Amino acid sequence: MGTRSDVSDPQRTRPTGSRRRGRGADPGASRGAGPVAAGPGGTAEQARDACLRLLAVRARSRAELAQRMAEKGFAPELTEGVLDRLAEVDLIDDAAFAEQWVRSRHSFSGKGKQALAQELRRKGVDQEDAAEALATISDDDEESRATELVVRKLRTMPRNLERDKAIRRLVGMLARRGYPQSIAYTVVKRELAALGADTDDPVDPLD
Repeated sequence: MGTRSDVSDPQRTRPTGSRRRGRGADPGASRGAGPVAAGPGGTAEQARDACLRLLAVRARSRAELAQRMAEKGFAPELTEGVLDRLAEVDLIDDAAFAEQWVRSRHSFSGKGKQALAQELRRKGVDQEDAAEALATISDDDEESRATELVVRKLRTMPRNLERDKAIRRLVGMLARRGYPQSIAYTVVKRELAALGADTDDPVDPLD
């Protein structure tokens, strides 16, 4: 697992253009682009500027941008044309967005793959792009991150808390962050054992 400083937060990062096209590519200058058309909610130029303002705040999926443009009243056909032009200059790339989102949310927010998969679905990323992004997080990555979360949580828990309650609380915390039960229970049992807690008796963490 890489260091967190190597991963940029997609909620604070402005997407970059393609190396192949260069950073100075004009998102409005696509091949064969016709004149700017007016729609019920505004012109294509206005829609493009609105998309660029949203992308300046953080990277977004194509579906997210389409939804925001619909909320602003732009015609779907006009929006699709604008999004196509932005995709041509790689200002929209769902595969790259998904990978960046997964790495950032795993490293900065401690989310497990189950939670990340749900987030990508909500953002309209297709199954293939999501699967490729999620594959960049290994089981070892998840276990290591889950361990960090448990160790941090243990520092704030009462030392005299009953073992069963401690297990349920810690496993529940990991479950809410999207970690599978197998990883959660393995990590919790190991870290409690490291503190000297008795973890020999099996306990169903979901009781």
